[in-house]
Amino acid sequence: MPIRNIAIGRPEEATHPDTLKAGLAEFISTLIFVFAGSGSSIAYNKLTNDGAATPAGLIAAAIAHAFALFVAVSVGANISGGHVNPAVTFGAFVGGNITLLRGIVYVIAQLLGSIVAALLLKFVTASTVPAFALSSGVGVGEALVLEIVLTFGLVYTVYATAVDPKKGSLGTIAPIAIGFIVGANILVGGAFDGASMNPAVSFGPAVVSWSWSNHWIYWVGPLVGGGLAGVIYEVLFISHTHEQLPTTDY
Repeated sequence: MPIRNIAIGRPEEATHPDTLKAGLAEFISTLIFVFAGSGSSIAYNKLTNDGAATPAGLIAAAIAHAFALFVAVSVGANISGGHVNPAVTFGAFVGGNITLLRGIVYVIAQLLGSIVAALLLKFVTASTVPAFALSSGVGVGEALVLEIVLTFGLVYTVYATAVDPKKGSLGTIAPIAIGFIVGANILVGGAFDGASMNPAVSFGPAVVSWSWSNHWIYWVGPLVGGGLAGVIYEVLFISHTHEQLPTTDY
C-alpha cells in the first residue's frame, strides 16, 4: 500500500545539493511552461483586440500548452523528474515516490517559476496577464469536478508513462504523452474554467494580476485529482515485486 511508502524525509534533505538542483530545475521548467502557455493567451488577445473567445483560440491554447509542457517535462526529467505541477508532485508523494520535504521544495520552486514567468510576460508585453476564471454559466461545483477529472487524467498519464517501474521503453515518450493529455484536456475544459490542472499555472497570473476569484478551485481540484490518480495507480497497477524507483526520479 502507498501509505507504507509515504515518507517525510530527513531534515537535511531539504537543503541537500541534489534537492536544490532539482528545485532549480522545477523553477526553470515551470517558468518555461507558464511563459509559453500564458503568453499564447496574451498574444491571442492582442491579435483579436481582446475579442471574444473562438474555437481557433482554444485550439491555439491547447497546442501551445501541449508543446510547452512537452519541452518543460523533457528538460527537467533527468534532474527533478520534470513534475512542473504541484498536483503531480502531490500525486507522487501520496504514492510514496517522493518525500514530503523534497516535494515542498518542488512546489515552492514551481510557484516561484510561475510568478517570475507572469512578471516577465507583464513586462515584455505591457499587457495584463489573464488569471484563470470560470466562464459565464459555469458553477463552482461543476468547475471543481472538472478540475478533478482533468487532473486525474494528467497524473494517471504521468504514472503510467513515467513512474511505473514496468514502463520500459514507454518512458521515452512520457513527455509527449503528458503534453498531449494536457492539450486534449484544454480542448475539453478550456471553454468552461480554463482547464488549469496545475495550481502553479493558476497561481502566478493570479499574483501578478491580483485576481483571486474562485482561485481555491484551481488548488483543491488538481490536488484531489492528482492525489486520487497517485493512490489508484500505485495500489492497483504497480507491482511491488519490482524494484522501486528512487525518490530522486519522481
